Amino acid sequence: MARRLFGTDGIRGMANSEPMTAETSLRVGMAAGAQFMRGSHRHRVVIGKDTRLSGYMIEPALTAGFISVGMDVILVGPMPTPAVAMLTRSLRADLGVMVSASHNAYEDNGIKLFGPDGYKLSDDVEAEIERRMAGGLAESLAPSAKLGRAQRLEDAAGRYIEYAKNTFPKGRTLAGLKIVVDCANGAAYKVAPTVLWELEAEVIPIGVAPDGFNINRNCGSTATEALRTAVITHHAHLGIALDGDADRLVMADENGQLIDGDQLMAVIAERWHQDGRLQGGSIVATIMSNLGLERFLVERGLSLTRTKVGDRYVLEEMRRSGCNLGGEQSGHIILSDFSTTGDGLIAALQILSVIAEQGRRVSEVCRKFAPMPQILKNVRTSGGKPLDNDNVKKAIDAARQTLGERGRVVIRPSGTEPLIRVMAEGEDEVVIGRVVDGIVEALSKVA
Repeated sequence: MARRLFGTDGIRGMANSEPMTAETSLRVGMAAGAQFMRGSHRHRVVIGKDTRLSGYMIEPALTAGFISVGMDVILVGPMPTPAVAMLTRSLRADLGVMVSASHNAYEDNGIKLFGPDGYKLSDDVEAEIERRMAGGLAESLAPSAKLGRAQRLEDAAGRYIEYAKNTFPKGRTLAGLKIVVDCANGAAYKVAPTVLWELEAEVIPIGVAPDGFNINRNCGSTATEALRTAVITHHAHLGIALDGDADRLVMADENGQLIDGDQLMAVIAERWHQDGRLQGGSIVATIMSNLGLERFLVERGLSLTRTKVGDRYVLEEMRRSGCNLGGEQSGHIILSDFSTTGDGLIAALQILSVIAEQGRRVSEVCRKFAPMPQILKNVRTSGGKPLDNDNVKKAIDAARQTLGERGRVVIRPSGTEPLIRVMAEGEDEVVIGRVVDGIVEALSKVA
């Protein structure tokens, strides 16, 4: 059975509209609970969420679903996605759930599921959960005496804070560094500033006043003007921006200039390679990562393995090939020595350890290569299959012929929004701008 509800990163949509309704959330809880009710032990699920208003609707609906099939629920409240994955393993739970739409606006929400090993579910398991939802769920209901229970884990934040701190090199601190951290009014608004402060940094927190509506609004990793301004205003050494569920990271140097995921992966790859910690002789990234990163790695005897877009596909390839570093240009960085999913805070700590050790300006430490010119534009769609249109196909073919071996074109539908992303990369920025505009124009006429 093909997946209908699940996209590249769980289920996502506008809150209180299908599929993000209380009814569907209830059925997800019932079906996912039934899927993981294996063995005779007392079953449990960890549920976390970010700070958007609709979490108050989806969290209890999921809870009711899990309880109805006999699974105990551990509620941890607003917590980063990677913290939920970590707690799922730490608490020996059968399943983990994160209620979040990541970097999207507050109107949206989503459901991400983790297995008992802390990894996101495979396509096949998600398809099986959908099959259960499409059928009758009555047979999965527990007898009255075997209903689950719900409880709150009061020290969830403290557990994650200590876990994150323990990934930082022993005996080293962040003393002397002034750091702006933008938590996007999201899930990490308490834990991220606390970790940095306890490691002795001077911390200027922004995006730490969630009200249910302001998550990712003019803040966080997808709206970085506030971060860059704060770095300059406070004369900080650097800035860190997380997204709504804190699985994504971008940084700003002392001049307020952005540092993307490709540059950050280069910093970690070089250091881990020098220390003999980089496994597989490669890092895993997506088709969107800059050719400059690939050339940087090759110069050091390393390679870049590319996957389709989506951190789940990066992780699948990391597990297959034995690599322990991978991620996306957008800032999802997976360090499998520490986490089973992208973790913006732990990735930032690895970068900060290099900065603290070298004592140089962040602009010098974190700009490892000159990126090739790359232009990305989004075209909003209203449905249908605009990429099958003949004129669109001709525009794409013409773009590829124009760039030849001097660049590349990547066209892909978004897995989380009704968008088609058009990216071109090459040595001549004027040329790639022209080919992107040509494709966008063709798409706009039929999208």
